[in-house]
Amino acid sequence: MKEQFEAKMLRIHFGEGDKWQGKPLHEAIVAKCMELRLAGATVYRGIEGYGASTRIHHASHWRFSKEAPIMLSIIDTEDQINKLIPHLDAMVEEGLVAMSHVEVIRYSRG
Repeated sequence: MKEQFEAKMLRIHFGEGDKWQGKPLHEAIVAKCMELRLAGATVYRGIEGYGASTRIHHASHWRFSKEAPIMLSIIDTEDQINKLIPHLDAMVEEGLVAMSHVEVIRYSRG
């Protein structure tokens, strides 16, 4: 089955060491997405990058390194995405949120 629709995509960029109420920020945002019943969220751990601070963040060979850049991608309807924005305002201390309109093609088994 194929379904096509317009949606919004959020890409949230921050550092692996960022926290929200003592929990890793990416885990807190994914939990909030689930609570709000957003369609889905995917967390990507980057190899290297930098942001507004111009400080290079990179993943280390050592497991205990918490310097890698993180990007969280969320795609859902505009109404659903808009429910998340006020929570991000509170949760993200330093980072970048990019929002764009996307055309979605969703394939599923009938």
